[in-house]
Amino acid sequence: MSLVDKLNWRYATKKFDSTKKIAADKLQTILDAVQLAPSSYGLQHYRILVVEDAVIRAQLRDAAYGQAQITDASQLIVFAAETNINEEFGKKYMDNVAATRNIPREALAGFEVVVLGAINARTPEQLLAWAQKQAYIGLGVLVTAAAEQDVDICPMEGFDPAGFDKVLGLTEKGLTATVIATIGYRAEDDATSHAVKVRRPASELFIHA
Repeated sequence: MSLVDKLNWRYATKKFDSTKKIAADKLQTILDAVQLAPSSYGLQHYRILVVEDAVIRAQLRDAAYGQAQITDASQLIVFAAETNINEEFGKKYMDNVAATRNIPREALAGFEVVVLGAINARTPEQLLAWAQKQAYIGLGVLVTAAAEQDVDICPMEGFDPAGFDKVLGLTEKGLTATVIATIGYRAEDDATSHAVKVRRPASELFIHA
């Protein structure tokens, strides 16, 4: 199937088959794709938690208004935005660029000025919003990669970020839960799977200028 066919196949799965688990290699392929998600300046302003522990997920279910996907899916993915984006964060990224590309650190001086300028020009509130927007780009890649691997997914905003932060100890790590997704395989009796996909007509959605 083409990518468009795969995206037509996928839907926000409401009921997962708790007996089916994603094979380790398939899960790794999905995570590898998410690692390659674009982000502003390449900073990757978030961390990704892959939650499998049953006890932790039961606690998180309470913080997600009792939604069964949290515990029934094969894995729970949590995108957590960085809350301490500062010069140190930017310089650490520049160190990584130099090491990965095997180039002198000083050769990145101009780029570093731009990156640190972008960080210093924002208030703490703006930095958090910036990081959260990047996390949603990662979510988009996760949705697409899961569909490509014939894995079901349910992106979710219906949860209490503070509750997730507490259960996962995110505040101490300089993170805050931003958006989550459950991945696995749909239950045969998930009625939602038979619903016709509803989207705005292309004539309304796209504006060609």
